[in-house]
Amino acid sequence: MTETSERVVVAGGGPTGLLLAGELALAGVQAVVLDRREGIEEFSAGMAIHSRSLDLLRLRGLADRIAPGDIFTWPRTPFGFLWLDLTEVDEREYTHAYPQWRAERLLEEWVTELGVEVRRGSEVTGFTQDDAGVSVHVRAADGPYRISGRYLVGCDGPDSAVRRVAGIPFPGSGKSYYGVLADVELTGGDHDLFESGLHENGVFGALPLRPGTTRLMTIEFDTEPDPDAGPVTPEELLASVGRVRGREVEIAATHFSYRYGGRTRLAERYREGNVFLAGEAAHQLFVSGTQGLNTSLHDAFNLGWKLAATLHGWAPPGLLDTYQAERHPVGELVARHSRAQMSLMHPLAEMTPLRDMLSELIRYGSVNQYLMEATAAFGYPSAGAVLARDPVKGEPHPLTGYPVRDVALTTKAGATSVGALLRGGRGVLLDLTGGAEAGPWPDGWADRVDMVTAEPAPEIGAPAVLLRPDGHIAWAGGGESDGKGIESALRTWFGEPGAPATGRE
Repeated sequence: MTETSERVVVAGGGPTGLLLAGELALAGVQAVVLDRREGIEEFSAGMAIHSRSLDLLRLRGLADRIAPGDIFTWPRTPFGFLWLDLTEVDEREYTHAYPQWRAERLLEEWVTELGVEVRRGSEVTGFTQDDAGVSVHVRAADGPYRISGRYLVGCDGPDSAVRRVAGIPFPGSGKSYYGVLADVELTGGDHDLFESGLHENGVFGALPLRPGTTRLMTIEFDTEPDPDAGPVTPEELLASVGRVRGREVEIAATHFSYRYGGRTRLAERYREGNVFLAGEAAHQLFVSGTQGLNTSLHDAFNLGWKLAATLHGWAPPGLLDTYQAERHPVGELVARHSRAQMSLMHPLAEMTPLRDMLSELIRYGSVNQYLMEATAAFGYPSAGAVLARDPVKGEPHPLTGYPVRDVALTTKAGATSVGALLRGGRGVLLDLTGGAEAGPWPDGWADRVDMVTAEPAPEIGAPAVLLRPDGHIAWAGGGESDGKGIESALRTWFGEPGAPATGRE
């Protein structure tokens, strides 16, 4: 390649790809989303979203766009089909009923407003890359074509073409499973069926979605879906229901069906040169709760601002490497959580004593809270220390690396919130002493960091914090000026002051 565009090509127009494209556009970087689907239908396999996923949407002002009638808190959260107690945990660990197709439409509306081009009916089939960028091969209805970019991000699911062409291994581990689901109209005595449970041969669930429509789903262990199978047939669904539940149901019509399953998988690495992986292209998890979607959205939120910083030329050396350093350990964590759940459910007869004991243990608040937070409450406490060229002596503040709480704030300009300050996708240096004790702060980063003075907010836990664009705390200070610490953190995450407008990593 002799020429390339300073843009990012995103393969996959699901929630991960759309959120990533929005983050890039918010930072002034051109993104093009390629998705093989012609549009977003009002059906999806995913039916829920985690509170910590909503936190990300809130930081960009998107949660306010969700109509109250489109979302509600789900009353139970499972771990291996043992039900955890919501009354024991913070509301940030709740799961909410909110179909994935609604999330996709919300995000597509946002990225379109930001000027992102979403090319439907365009499937990435391969690419070539060199030091200058990536040339992406695309299959479309009117014929194949190529599009160039500085970076390519594969958000194209478990069967990712981007991952395959990049040569990144995607090893599986733990138990395998095969599942089918369908949104159907039931007849006879099953028309208002509501059922959910673990059986000797697998999992069966029947969930009323709206009057006249019920979602049926099954999971069978020690088997995998046939990769060459066509669409799910009513016969396949009924046979699986019969094997798991012990008896079939009567179906009048089917509106949506989906086949899923396999083993828990984690990509060995999330980057190959100018190519990155995010979402289910990087990790395939057991379908329980909302761990897959939540992990995927946080991948996008972590990567977006770092790609933008690099393309704008102010990224410190190694910033893109922190994507792997921060997100791959999270992938390992959720993969372990996925394997543990599957092991706990099958074979049921052998696992019943362990399930009985764990049922007793989760009555303890600390155990219940640990299992509830295991895949969602995470921070990045160490990557900054690796990046820092002139680390500050002593232990970092305990808040360093963890997401900030979105709390109400009072500034001279009036009432605001942490989320509102981060809405522009920039860094924020937040002085919470009302200007009485902190500062003067280093200057030279005004092109990428907003400096805001507000009245004390005890919920945050420190008198001053430096926030990355993704809402994670890069530095937290004490009650007096800490010029050396804050300047080191600014250089670590936001590069040198007054950096040139263009550059390369």
